[in-house]
Amino acid sequence: MKMSEPTQFTAQTLRGELSFDVDMRRHTSWRAGGVAKRMYQAADLADLQCFLQQLPVQEPLMAVGLGSNLLVRDGGYKGTLLLMLGALTELRMEGDLIYVQAGVAGAKLARFAASNHLCGAEFFVGIPGTMGGMLAMNAGCYGSETWQKVVRVQVLTRRGELLERTPQEYDIGYRHVTLRESSEEFFVGAWLKLEAGDVEKARQDIKVLMEKRSASQPLQLPNCGSVFRNPEGNHAAKLIEGCGLKGKTIGGAQVSEKHANFIVNIGDATATDIEDLINEVRTTVLRQTGVELHPEVKIVGEKLQ
Repeated sequence: MKMSEPTQFTAQTLRGELSFDVDMRRHTSWRAGGVAKRMYQAADLADLQCFLQQLPVQEPLMAVGLGSNLLVRDGGYKGTLLLMLGALTELRMEGDLIYVQAGVAGAKLARFAASNHLCGAEFFVGIPGTMGGMLAMNAGCYGSETWQKVVRVQVLTRRGELLERTPQEYDIGYRHVTLRESSEEFFVGAWLKLEAGDVEKARQDIKVLMEKRSASQPLQLPNCGSVFRNPEGNHAAKLIEGCGLKGKTIGGAQVSEKHANFIVNIGDATATDIEDLINEVRTTVLRQTGVELHPEVKIVGEKLQ
């Protein structure tokens, strides 16, 4: 285990990498943000359990995958981040179900399903995240959502207890998942049920969806995917564009000229630039249309004083 300062953790029992003062520009898809006090990338699920069992319960804690729906304010995050990417990477068939861990990216899952002659996972290529984040927010696109495929999930509690839960234990909606009982826990895996299908058709559908995504989204610039949820019966991008906000810039952050529900980093944007632009878009849309937009992106940490 890599360390750069004294810690209460028992190095002999941990096999992952513990880092300090981590620049979150390297771990968020916006390539912006402050410093996290600590980050732990576990060796595997058992190692992550061990880490959580040693972590003080008062320590602020958050899981991170690709960092595609995350903005860490410039003042930094004064807690510990659990890096799922590169840590929880198991992906396998278990009978007729797919078992996928929290650090597996959506595109990899879609291709794995197709290679096993299963269909219904193609939409995952359009989600710029890992399974843990997709479960946490019921991510979706192209008419499908993550939890439509879930049979059961695997979670770790704040104290490192490994549990399995069913969808019936959650309130699940559009970009919303809440456990019905009060408990701080993290998604670490899921079992998905997909239908048997034509592998070549599934691969072709994946190719078409990837081409559609590339054609309609500003993938050449750092971004977090869709910034705002779509209001019921409407589209955030349409509202933003209708308010004349395409191309609106604050510092190094810009409302994309290609897709109005994307905010892109056009050059050294700070987290403050991005958050200020999010707030400017919300305020303008509300004033002009009466519709309140709600961000999909999670904003954490402290502002610079």
